[in-house]
Amino acid sequence: MIQLRSDCLVFKTAEGAIPCSAEYVAVELMGDSAKQLDAGVLHSVAAGVLHYFRDELCKDAVSVAEFSDALARVLQGFGFEVTVDGEEVPAAGTGVTLELAITSETDLHALAAESGAAFELSFFPLLRREIHRHLREGPGVVRFTGLRPCVKQLVGAQRWCGRCRLLNDQIVDYLRNCLDEEHPRNNCALLVM
Repeated sequence: MIQLRSDCLVFKTAEGAIPCSAEYVAVELMGDSAKQLDAGVLHSVAAGVLHYFRDELCKDAVSVAEFSDALARVLQGFGFEVTVDGEEVPAAGTGVTLELAITSETDLHALAAESGAAFELSFFPLLRREIHRHLREGPGVVRFTGLRPCVKQLVGAQRWCGRCRLLNDQIVDYLRNCLDEEHPRNNCALLVM
């Protein structure tokens, strides 16, 4: 028996079993709506679905319907509104149509640059202001990008270090706490990349 690549599953179709990359199948199922996702998010979602089938269910072969259902559930967990060809449970051969909830986005690296020489002293108030702005817009997903370069800029580090890791965790915790304080009903997803 030939061993599958680590990023592949065997997909059962009416024509037979086809080994294929989980990320490729995710892109094909989503069609044009895959362009609305950041490449890193799409890669992580496909990897999560692959891990679920391979490691948790111990399956190397799945139907396209099983895969599209799991893909839809993961995308919903990220705060995206997902329909699977108008059905609650996908039938074999159906694709995922992705409809994004209203999304608001901030570049943390640009926010760090805006804080100037005051670094963290002015960065956190700017961050709170951005959360207020996002929540006034009423988004389904609040997305903050550029966390890693933001942290390195605030710390003044060329390479990732222990101080970077600590500040990274502080920023993520601060975002979570602000969102919980400002939006306690928690019907808004937070995505930090």
